[in-house]
Amino acid sequence: MVSANAIEYTMSGGLLSTYSTADDSLSTVNSGNGIGTATDLSFNASGELDNGFTVDYFMGVDTHKALSNTSSFMTVGMGSLGTIRVNNDSGSVANSIDDVTPHAYNETWDGLAPTNISFFGNQTTEGSIDYRIAPQEYMGVTVNASVTYDPSSGSAAPAKAGVTSAAAGKGGSGQAYTLQLAHESGLSVGGGIEELDSNHSITISQEIQDESRATGYIKYAMGGLVVAYQESYQDTLVSTTEGADLEAEYFGVAYTMDDLTLSYAKAEQETKAVSNTVALSTEEQTSLQAAYTMGAMTVSAATSKTDNTAGTAGRDYKENTLAVSFAF
Repeated sequence: MVSANAIEYTMSGGLLSTYSTADDSLSTVNSGNGIGTATDLSFNASGELDNGFTVDYFMGVDTHKALSNTSSFMTVGMGSLGTIRVNNDSGSVANSIDDVTPHAYNETWDGLAPTNISFFGNQTTEGSIDYRIAPQEYMGVTVNASVTYDPSSGSAAPAKAGVTSAAAGKGGSGQAYTLQLAHESGLSVGGGIEELDSNHSITISQEIQDESRATGYIKYAMGGLVVAYQESYQDTLVSTTEGADLEAEYFGVAYTMDDLTLSYAKAEQETKAVSNTVALSTEEQTSLQAAYTMGAMTVSAATSKTDNTAGTAGRDYKENTLAVSFAF
């Protein structure tokens, strides 16, 4: 029998208030201004088993109006044998490297434009399980690798003892593989592959094709300077037919001087042609950001722009954000 010893419970939280202005050249829905607030609580429980393994549980809760679970996962540390993580809602390694470019406030695409051009790892991060090797050291290089399995990719984790319905064209399993190398000089490279297996279509004997994704990055940090470049690709499947493939590029540079961080980032996504449908216009996003930290308080600002929003030529989106956050 294995039991847990010295279990520790902690709670932390944060408050974020923003004032934002937005202008979408083709949509009044995305245009306007407003003051918004996010209040988050984080719950952690950790303990050690009598065989030396560690068990940790994390849950993030958004308390704005109705309570909602924003992320939750359980991690079992097995020392030199590696780590197993059960991802209830986010937490997979693959999803954590969807965009590794540095930023002072937010990723270029995260909440700063009507469309999200980051896609790697987001189909195998709920209701999945990770295995991560123990970090390996070779001649100044730290090696990390992981394997993720999701029995029903693209679906939220079911309730205890529940299953996810294998609906037509959905419910296929998914796997993700990552490899990351970090040199003591500050240079790091990494990447991953995500495979979304097909399920059966309406006719049970008819197979539909799989969807696959890949990403790779290079990153360099020296003192307060961080620079990164990344590319991602998606071989798209829509229901039972071939979809428009995606190619994305991300670039970012950030510099920190004492309590001040400045960053510039750019992201592009090209939606390829498929069958007799022409390719969409390349969507381009840029963001200039700054953050100043004073103890538990951080003041941030971001000015961002999207050209050819959602692949529509001439559709521009602009957003300016002033944010104040507190950690407690």
